[in-house]
Parts: sequence; C-alpha cells; structure tokens
Amino acid sequence: MRREITDDLDALLDILPPRIRETLYQQHDHSELIEVVLDLGRLPEARFPHRELVIDSKEISHNDIDYVVSRVGEFSGDNRAGIERTLHRISAIRNRNGYIIGLTCRVGRAVFGTAKLIQDFVESEKSVLLLGKPGIGKTTMLREVARVLADDLKKRVIVIDTSNEIAGDGDIPHPAIGHARRMQVATPDKQHAVMIEAVENHMPEVIIIDEIGTELEAQAARTIAERGVQLIGTAHGNTLENLILNPTLSDLVGGIQTVTLGDEEARRRRTQKSILERKAPPTFDVVVEIVDYYKVAVHPSVTESVDAVLHQQPTQTELRWIDEQGNVNKGKMAMPSLTTSMPKNHDEQLLRLYLFGANRSRLEQVAEEKRREVRIVTDFKQADLFLTIKSYYNRKPQKIRDAEALGIPIYVLKSNNANYMRQCLDTLYPADSPSPYIQHVQHLLAKSRELDSETQRIK
Repeated sequence: MRREITDDLDALLDILPPRIRETLYQQHDHSELIEVVLDLGRLPEARFPHRELVIDSKEISHNDIDYVVSRVGEFSGDNRAGIERTLHRISAIRNRNGYIIGLTCRVGRAVFGTAKLIQDFVESEKSVLLLGKPGIGKTTMLREVARVLADDLKKRVIVIDTSNEIAGDGDIPHPAIGHARRMQVATPDKQHAVMIEAVENHMPEVIIIDEIGTELEAQAARTIAERGVQLIGTAHGNTLENLILNPTLSDLVGGIQTVTLGDEEARRRRTQKSILERKAPPTFDVVVEIVDYYKVAVHPSVTESVDAVLHQQPTQTELRWIDEQGNVNKGKMAMPSLTTSMPKNHDEQLLRLYLFGANRSRLEQVAEEKRREVRIVTDFKQADLFLTIKSYYNRKPQKIRDAEALGIPIYVLKSNNANYMRQCLDTLYPADSPSPYIQHVQHLLAKSRELDSETQRIK
C-alpha cells in the first residue's frame, strides 16, 4: 500500500567513499537504507528499518570525511547540507575548532498517501500542528500536505524551508512539494522573520513551516494565524501535553497561566483555589500526534483538549490509521484523567527531575522556600521531566534530542532566575494539591504505549 519515491538513492551513495558505497550496494535491502553514520576513528555504520550494519572493518579517516564534504552543498548555520534537487540531508558534527569530525547522511524520501490521514482538516482551512519524535515522518507528511494543497486544492502555498529539508537542496525546489513556492532561510535564527516576510510580500493562503522551536517563531505563527492565513507546521514535542508543559512553545496551544479562585468559586467548581487556565485562543486548531507513517492520534479541537488537560479531565482523541487497502480508519479513544490512579506513597509523588543547564543549588533553594520536595536524578533516561534553560534548548544539543526521541517531557526555563524556577514548581506542584501534575507528567511517558495497544484493540 505504501507508495514512495526514494529521491534518487544513487545520488546519496555516490558521495560516499567507494569502499562504503560498494558494500551498501551489495545489501539485499539497500533500497530501504535510512542513514549512514561516519564518525572519525570509528567504523562506518548503516541503519535500516530493522537492523544496523557495520559497513567496513576500516575506521573512518580524515580523508573519508573530506571525500564526502567535497561532494555536497555548503553547510548552513545549523550544520546541515544537501545534494542539489534531492531530499537527502547530510548533517555535520564539528570539534571545538570547527572541523568536521562526523557525518550523518540521511536518505530523503517523498512518501505519497500520508496526507490522507488529515486531509479533511487541511481542506477545511484549519491550522494543523504535527507532533512526533524525530524520524517519525513529520516533515514527510508536511511535504505531502504542501503538494496536496498546491496541486489538488489550487491554493497559494509558501513553504518556509530553513534547512532545505522540505523541498531539497539547491535553488529549484523538489517536485515533491508540487506547485508550492519555497522561501529559503539564510540562518535558523532568521526563520521567524522569513515567516512574517512571506505573509507581507507574497499573499499566501497557506504557510508551511517545519520545526517551530523558539519563542519568536511561536509569536510569528500567532501573528500569521491572526491575519487569516492557514498554518501547517511541526513543533518540538511528542504530544499535546509536552507542548503545554513547554513555556517556550505553549503559546501555540493557547499558553497557560495560574489563576487564584475565591472560596465560593472554588467550592462551585469543586477544585482547589489555585488552578491553571488557558491564556488565549490556540494558534493551531488541530494537533496531530504522529505515531508512525500511517497512524496518528488527532486532537480535533485543541481548545477543548487543552482545557481538559488543565482541568484534569479525560481528553477525547481520535485515532486514525491507513489499512493495507489504503483506506483511512477512525476510532475514538479517551486518555484517562490525570487524577486517576493517584500515587500510593510519598516516593511515587516525587517527580524525578533531570537538570541540563538548570542550576541545581538554586532549584533546591527555591524548593525548600516553597516547601516542595524534588528528586534529582543523574540519568535522564530515569527522569519523569527533563528541566533545561532556553539558551540550551535553542542550541538543541544531542542530549536534548535524545530526550525528545525517548518522549521525556521537557520543561524549558527562560533562565536560571529564581522567579522562573518558582513558576516552574507552581506549575508542577499546584499549591493546594501537588499530585495531579506529578501524575500528569508520569502519564506522558506511557502514552505512546497506550496508543499502540489502543490501535490493536480498535482493529
């Protein structure tokens, strides 16, 4: 059922050293290659959907790295390069002196058919936000949506292509985006400015944007939506709840604020006096959590889903998948309330925090001041929450990318200022009842497994 264009696999293999290229061509499943990893002083590796292969017994040398670098386009500010008129991506790892000592050569594929899962929302002119772990197919779906909107629905579509990942390298965009126009971005920190420029100069009906990751980009997205332009984009985070917990990006779904109720109102609502509320209408109408290429979980009304999460009520999610015949199937599922199955003992109530750039002594001081007990772990894989600061998060180091890939919720502090840490603890531990948000964060870690099991039950 899956139809795809490999985007000229030969073009990627041709840039590799001959000994590596020849070994890959000998593999029976070389057409399914995902990426090739070349690190200085290590054995070259190839990754396939269901296996990893050590390509050669000879370690990668400087000459091997130089051979590849000389055959690709120029590396941009985010250390990515491409091969002209293809979707392949070559990402560099540099040493402290700026020299390239590692390369990840990823195969780019244009996959047709994935847009069917959300085509009704796209056609209804709703703004749609795609979420999912790295490599799950967010950009692939974005590319297919751009083609459907431009070719089938005859919309004026502009793709904001920061790393040339959506429409490929070079000045001529890849045919996979159809008649959509493409605006390139010189450096990643200019992405928000190009988003606004696209609206002001080119009168688009639809803006396609990949990897909204900073506060400025979130603000630009809101500005575009307020001007009546449809937005289709992706953001860092695996689930809607991840986004709500991320102060940098929570504005995409309306943002959150702490509200103190009067005694009478708290009794009427049957809740604690300090509660969390949505600050504003969401920028995006629909959130799609991508489980894999042909399976998604959809929040058809972001407003209702965010309010349900903040009020600790079950959220109604629609599961969609494409079967072997190419038909889209749908099933309703309700994620449990965050207050269900409350922790049974004190240890289970303590969030396990991993700090990356966040000041431990200051956090402990603030926690003591607010009479909140926190548990800090040294292995982020054991954490319930990954706590970092904005400057670290924006640089996207490997550890943050690994945490995102594992689905660990990430809370981003604007800085190590004590006030921001107080806000963080107030969000995680509401004054009258600390348990719901502890349960909320722990619930996120199990959500992807629940989606898989729910799919099998519906089938």
